[in-house]
Amino acid sequence: MNEDFYIGYLPKMPKNTARVIKIFVVAAFVAAIGLAVFAWIGQKPFAKSVFEFGTIKDFEGTIQADGVPFLLVEKSDKNNGLPTFERFPLVAEGKHGFDAKRFDGQKVKLKGTRIYRDDLQMIEVVSDSVEIISANPIEEKAKNLGKFKLKGEIVDSKCYLGVMNPGQSKPHRDCAVACLRGGIPPLFIVKDSMGNVSELWLLSETGEAVNKEILDFVAEPIEISGGVSRKGDHLFFKINPTQIKRILE
Repeated sequence: MNEDFYIGYLPKMPKNTARVIKIFVVAAFVAAIGLAVFAWIGQKPFAKSVFEFGTIKDFEGTIQADGVPFLLVEKSDKNNGLPTFERFPLVAEGKHGFDAKRFDGQKVKLKGTRIYRDDLQMIEVVSDSVEIISANPIEEKAKNLGKFKLKGEIVDSKCYLGVMNPGQSKPHRDCAVACLRGGIPPLFIVKDSMGNVSELWLLSETGEAVNKEILDFVAEPIEISGGVSRKGDHLFFKINPTQIKRILE
């Protein structure tokens, strides 16, 4: 009788069969670990982005409503005796932009949750928390940096800065479109040949929001020409949405 013949209900399998199965199990286990390590090494690290969900803080500053709504918070240091400001873009809760027009040029107190990615910060404003203190229009001129032709990707700023991770590229397209349709300000993400990333607030040539006009180009590699300007640490890219060009991969 062949000793290697094995019936499943017997308490012990033949030595040769057991040896083959042990080798197969060990090899499969090692291969599984190897694949897991390979996948981990090949995985791009997530960006250092944070949404402080559940942590509501008090903020005070002046609201500017042009194109992208900002809260300007005065810094303690001054430039040539003039006040300097930290700029926080504002969004509402959920997939909605913040309606800042009725607060434009007003110094306010508000409650909100911070969203940030590296040095770029945003505030998600708690509903009905804005309290007007006084009128305080701030004249702040943008520094014109010139005309550029840039290649990059349009994202919704709220998810990109920390609410979702990763908050960009094609897997995030449907969510980004919904956020932009709801009024979340769009960002244009540009990466140079050295891998350095620049984030530019996307506006029309007249400085208005362009959310509806750019929905068909979200999360795709595109090329745009337009004027770049700077206010504080923030870059703005004024474009004509009809001149957006897709880049064939």
